[in-house]
Amino acid sequence: MTRRRKFSDTGVEALKPKATRYTSPDPELRGHYVRVMPSGAKSFVAVARDPNGKQVWATIGAADKMGIEKARTLAREAIERIRQGLPPVEQKAAPVTFNDVSDGYLKRHVVAKGLLSEYEIRRCLDVYVIPQWGKREFVSIRRGDVAALLDKIEDENGARQADSVLAIVRGVCNWFAARNDDYVSPIVRGMRRTVPKDRARERILTDDEIRSIWKHSEGPFGAMMRFALATAQRREKLMTIKWDDVSIDGVWHVPSDDREKGTGGDLKLSALALEIIRSQSRMGKNPYVFAGRGDDGHFNGMSRAKINFDKRAKEAQAKLEPWVIHDLRRTARSLMSRAGVRPDIAERVMGHVIAGVEGIYDRHAYRDEKGDALERLGALLDTIIKNDPSANVVPIRKAAQ
Repeated sequence: MTRRRKFSDTGVEALKPKATRYTSPDPELRGHYVRVMPSGAKSFVAVARDPNGKQVWATIGAADKMGIEKARTLAREAIERIRQGLPPVEQKAAPVTFNDVSDGYLKRHVVAKGLLSEYEIRRCLDVYVIPQWGKREFVSIRRGDVAALLDKIEDENGARQADSVLAIVRGVCNWFAARNDDYVSPIVRGMRRTVPKDRARERILTDDEIRSIWKHSEGPFGAMMRFALATAQRREKLMTIKWDDVSIDGVWHVPSDDREKGTGGDLKLSALALEIIRSQSRMGKNPYVFAGRGDDGHFNGMSRAKINFDKRAKEAQAKLEPWVIHDLRRTARSLMSRAGVRPDIAERVMGHVIAGVEGIYDRHAYRDEKGDALERLGALLDTIIKNDPSANVVPIRKAAQ
């Protein structure tokens, strides 16, 4: 009786290369071979016939990366799959990346629900998140990764921008969690970089603070801050105003989106607001009043510009407590009341929906009334800006000794 030959890792290592490629069968597993290349490289391979009788060869792996026992285990699985008509190796699904999940979130949540914040969500993802996480497997993003991302944004763009990105990432993670049984979002309480305060919603600027903003405003950002005070419009409308939106007689037609609750509509701008617009230079073919880079983009990068503004104001020891851009809209609304504008007219200037029966049945455009409101607002701002008490202080000379 012939003794059965054994084949070990030592035996595989002992196989010598020849002038041409050859295969050495594994005596312990039919259909399993060691392939030896002229270069000396060796690999384990398996062969079997599929249900149609076709011979299928499958590479199991490099002999210098695995032992023969593991190779046999994988070869048995491959031979069985081939006989069943399946691929020799089970194809693993490509890992789901952050790009994949964020694309689904945008399509099935943001766009499908018509969120007005779509532009800002896309901008934050494209600018702050995708460059860091785009190709990463989504489920590999952990709490520490989120903290590190927020640290970077806070250092470079400010705490409020970090919180905005956090809210978007939280939305993406929650959307994915709602579709996957085993996923747990890495977002937890305490990740915010600013402390929410109810009184922040009541913040309006004092006259001294208005003068400080006016004095230290520079470039497109500064002009937009002044224009915000002079018109009480939302930030998105300020950023995207085009030259063609303002008629020759000074009427700004504020574009409206079907998804929006309301805008200011046609606004007859005050002399102060028109002066701000006319002080801007046309940038080639760029259609926007507050132009960004290129021929067709509006100014962007509000967070960075706000940080730079605050830095200049601090260095100049300006009378200005911490503020956010939306405070300007609230301040402008309060100034209209101070200037004697009727509350319902001020609300229409801001584009707020008028509640109740009046909002349903009153379809009057109030164009003249809104124009008068903005003129009053502009006049009051002009008075505040020019009435600077510090400018009237005369230094007292020391008496001669």
